[in-house]
Amino acid sequence: MPIIGGKTAGQEKILRNRSLIDIDITPALADRLQKTFGEALTPEQGVTRIIADVRTRGDAALLDWTRKLDRVDLQTVAVSQDEIDAAYAETPIAVRESLELAASRVRAFHEKQKPKSWLDWNGQGALGQKIIPLARVGVYVPGGTAPLPSSLLMSSIPAQVAGVREIIVATPPMKTGHIQIATLAAAKIVGVSRVYAMGGAQSIAALAFGTETVARVDKIVGAGGLFTTLAKRQVFGAVGIDGLYGPTETLLIADDSANPAWCAADMLAQAEHDELATSILITTSQSLANQVAENLESQISNLSRRDIIAKSLAGQGAIIVVENLDEAMELGNAFAPEHMCLLVRDPWNWVGKVENAGGVFVGEWTNEALGDYVIGPSHVMPTAGTARFSSALNVNDFVKITSVFSVSAAEARELGGTAATLAEAEGLTAHANAIKRRMTKDG
Repeated sequence: MPIIGGKTAGQEKILRNRSLIDIDITPALADRLQKTFGEALTPEQGVTRIIADVRTRGDAALLDWTRKLDRVDLQTVAVSQDEIDAAYAETPIAVRESLELAASRVRAFHEKQKPKSWLDWNGQGALGQKIIPLARVGVYVPGGTAPLPSSLLMSSIPAQVAGVREIIVATPPMKTGHIQIATLAAAKIVGVSRVYAMGGAQSIAALAFGTETVARVDKIVGAGGLFTTLAKRQVFGAVGIDGLYGPTETLLIADDSANPAWCAADMLAQAEHDELATSILITTSQSLANQVAENLESQISNLSRRDIIAKSLAGQGAIIVVENLDEAMELGNAFAPEHMCLLVRDPWNWVGKVENAGGVFVGEWTNEALGDYVIGPSHVMPTAGTARFSSALNVNDFVKITSVFSVSAAEARELGGTAATLAEAEGLTAHANAIKRRMTKDG
């Protein structure tokens, strides 16, 4: 991998357009759209068509699009409890125990996030907030190039901690028509309400508007592919969403104390997710940069997904050498990564300088791959620069905060003059009238 020298050159390499709105329609994508829809549509137009069809025809459209896009012929998308129980029993004990440990750590972390209702009585009335869990949430668990039971844990458990009554999981079926057994085992461990074998835009439409089989939800969370992301954007307003997610990304900030083999391993781990995944190293050490580049070449040959990794590194990977850690942090914050890893001396001295990151991984032992599974915080985090204004998935994503107002007659009269003046200044005479009527005895 070429090594880039200097902050300016590094900016030119990594601060390119990462928009989740502007989509580069490659020849391969254009061909896929043509074959799927029989005409030259944009991805947005294709997704709009799928959503409209599912909204109109319900289950029939859902099954048709699953057959067409996933090449799976299902009689129903509903996964029975018997199938979930059988999958759990079939899952190797070591995998079940690992899922259970991961689930317990995720739950313990998110329990600390629970917001509280409160009321402040002032002698005349009360002000406060009421925390209300969402009633029904849809959790999208991607299938993609690999099953991700960990994503089910990371998305469902914060909802469960928040008090959501019904958690509905949607995940794409395999070619056999079934769901990967570890994903169903994770569903049983969490105790979700229902599981549906459906993916892509058709699943988002079903969750947003409901079908004969799929219950309409209040909010949809979870990451997915292009069609899933576009569908979430299009149904927002009819249903809540957690955010829009692009390909995953990790940015390592390292000095000369970092282990080059570990840095390379972390970059390779990120790259194996997706050909469009991003792995970046920003370092103050030319020697470390050279050694990491060498380790990338030596380690990749032993990895099962090396073809995906190679394309990811060639397309989005970067090793950048800067003058000092202040420059590295400035560049890292400008990139606003999903994961920012601090592999430096005294890493806690730099945590306070992190401004834009979905998650910050502190010290060489806190590798991001470990965080994907068992450290505790949800691994569903903002990508594509959206860490500038959004957060990792958390308990607050699954509750509503309702403000509580109460004033006495005396306080209503005391505040009424000010409120009526402001209402009249805005030309809202009916507002002023409603206020003034409570300021006099006869109303």
